[in-house]
Amino acid sequence: MFYRRMPKQVIAVGSRYTAPKFFPFSFICILTLVIWLSLSWAGEPIYHSELIFPLEKWHNHASSIAELPNGDLLVAWYRGSGEHESNDVRIMGSRKAYSSKAWNEPFVMADTPNFPDGNPVIFIDRQKQLHLIWSMIVANDWRASFLKNRVSVDYQRRKQAPVWKIGEPLFFDLKDISSRIHKGIKEDLHENSTQVNAERIALLKKSSADKFLSHMGWIARSRPVVLPMGRILLPLYSDALSLSMIAISDDGGKRWFASNPIVGLGNIQPTVVRKHDGSLVAFMRNTGLAPKRLQMSVSKDDGITWSVATHINLPNPNSAADIIRLGNGYWALVYNDTEEGRHSLAVSVSIDEGKSWNWTRHLEQDLRGSGAGQFHYPSVVQTRDGLMHVSYSYFLNHLHQEAPNKAIKHAAFNLQWVQAGDRLVKK
Repeated sequence: MFYRRMPKQVIAVGSRYTAPKFFPFSFICILTLVIWLSLSWAGEPIYHSELIFPLEKWHNHASSIAELPNGDLLVAWYRGSGEHESNDVRIMGSRKAYSSKAWNEPFVMADTPNFPDGNPVIFIDRQKQLHLIWSMIVANDWRASFLKNRVSVDYQRRKQAPVWKIGEPLFFDLKDISSRIHKGIKEDLHENSTQVNAERIALLKKSSADKFLSHMGWIARSRPVVLPMGRILLPLYSDALSLSMIAISDDGGKRWFASNPIVGLGNIQPTVVRKHDGSLVAFMRNTGLAPKRLQMSVSKDDGITWSVATHINLPNPNSAADIIRLGNGYWALVYNDTEEGRHSLAVSVSIDEGKSWNWTRHLEQDLRGSGAGQFHYPSVVQTRDGLMHVSYSYFLNHLHQEAPNKAIKHAAFNLQWVQAGDRLVKK
C-alpha cells in the first residue's frame, strides 16, 4: 500500500501506554509507513503511477493537481466531446486520500449550461480556501472565452465534491495594453533582431489594437505562485495575441489587476517560479517559432513588469510545461523534451535555479515518435512528505477510432528517483 505521510495522532511523552495483545490494522499501517519513510530517508528511489480513471472515449485534458490541508490529493481537468465542437465539456475532479492507492470516482466541479468549460486551475490560499479558476468558452472559440472563479471552505469530504461559494467572472483592468505591447515589440526588435518575423509582428500589432481580442480570451493554465508578501500571481495567456501576462491579487483573490504583458513572438501558457533573490522567472510554451525551444521571461518587481521573452536551451514541441521550486531550493521542470510530438514527457531538476539541468528522467516515452501516444499538459506539486506529484493528459493512439484511449494519469516520485536516471524506456 502506498502511503505519503504520518497520521497526526501521537502518544505524548511520559504518558502511560499498554501494548495491545494483537497488532491492529492501524498499527500495521504505521509500521508500513515507517519502513517506507526509512527507505526515503536512506535515499532509495520511490516511484508510483496510475490512471485516475480508466481509458475512455471522451476528451480528458489539462489537469491541475493540489495537496489539500488534510493530506489528500485533488485533481481537476476538463472532459467532453471537444471544446471546439461541443457544449458538453465540463470541469471534473477526483481525490485520492493520503492513505489510499485508489482515486475516488470522478465528480463534477463546474458545468456552465450550454457552454464548454476548460483549463481548470486549483490551488489552496493562505486561509486554506480552495480556489477553482477556469475558462467558459463562448462560440466554441478560446478567443471569446472569459475566466470564472469559485472558492470553497468545505472541500475535504472525501466522497463529495467541494461545496462552492457563489463565484463570479474574473475580470481585471487592461489599461494601455496596446501601447505596452507596442513598446515590447520595439524592445524585441532591438534586442532579438535574429528572431524578427514581420508577419507575426504585424498580426500582433493589429490584434493588440482590437479591444475585443486584447481584453477577452485570457486563459489560465498553471497554478498561481503566492509570494511571501501574500501577493497571488496567476499566469495567463491569450491565443489571439499569442503572448502571456500575469493577473495579480493583493487581497487573497477578491480583486485582480494585470501585469505588463510578457511580449514576444509566440509565448503562451507561462509557469512561474521564484528565485532565492526574490526575482521571478516565467517559462513559456513556444507556439512553433524557430528555434523550437521553451521561452523565458524575468520579473524583478514582484510580477508587475517582465522582460521580453527569449528562447532557452530546452526543446519544446508547442506544448505546455510546469515548474516548481522544491523544499530544498532545487527546481523541478516537467515538459515534453522534443521538438516534434508529445510522445516523450520528462522531469528535469536544476540545483542552480535553471542555469543548468543536472538530472533528467522520463515519465513517459513512446519510441514510435511524434505520431504515437501523447503525454502532455503536466501539473506538478511537491507534498509535505517531499514527494513530487504530476498529473498529465494520457492519450494513446489506436487503429480503431472509437476505442477508449484518453485519461488523466498521476505519477508520484522522489528526487532520488529522478537522480537515478532512465532505467528502461517505456512502451
